[in-house]
Amino acid sequence: MVGRSKAASRGADEAVIIKKYANRRLYNTASSSYITLEDLAKMVRENVEFQVLDAKTGDDITHSILTQIIMDEEANGGQQMLPVSFLRQLIGMYGNSMQALMPSYLEASMANFRDNQSKIREAFEKGISATPFAAIHETNMAMMRAAADVFLPGMGKAKDKPAAPAADTKDELAALREQMAAMQKKLDELGK
Repeated sequence: MVGRSKAASRGADEAVIIKKYANRRLYNTASSSYITLEDLAKMVRENVEFQVLDAKTGDDITHSILTQIIMDEEANGGQQMLPVSFLRQLIGMYGNSMQALMPSYLEASMANFRDNQSKIREAFEKGISATPFAAIHETNMAMMRAAADVFLPGMGKAKDKPAAPAADTKDELAALREQMAAMQKKLDELGK
């Protein structure tokens, strides 16, 4: 096909070919069906390799389609993943002498993040009780429960647990405040 590089030709052997027609429709040649950008996003999440080709010219337009998916996700996803400061810095890199290094740097950073993501998930699953952050989390949860008991009686209590007297709740809040102050002091010392 016209406009395809050697790398694109090699990728086509193992990747699903998606053709984009002038009417903006996407055609999955593996399933012989028309698909949407949402379908392509799902394929990415399922680690299905694909290559998007312009049906008329044969040019590889995978990059622009993936960029379009990101734009749609950012606009419609409810919670945006890309902070404005990151977007500004990224835009600032265009035309910069470092622009050529950014793709490999971003790929390496994302690969490192994905590798560490499983380690982080395992740490949370096993419990990170030995870290100051776990203690902060536990204290925050206890404070939220205590606050719920004070401000929303009945909401923060277990159904089978008897109601705590108001004096006990105040004492509990005071103790939690002291714990938070001590933890903050420890964190400040660790930061030095």
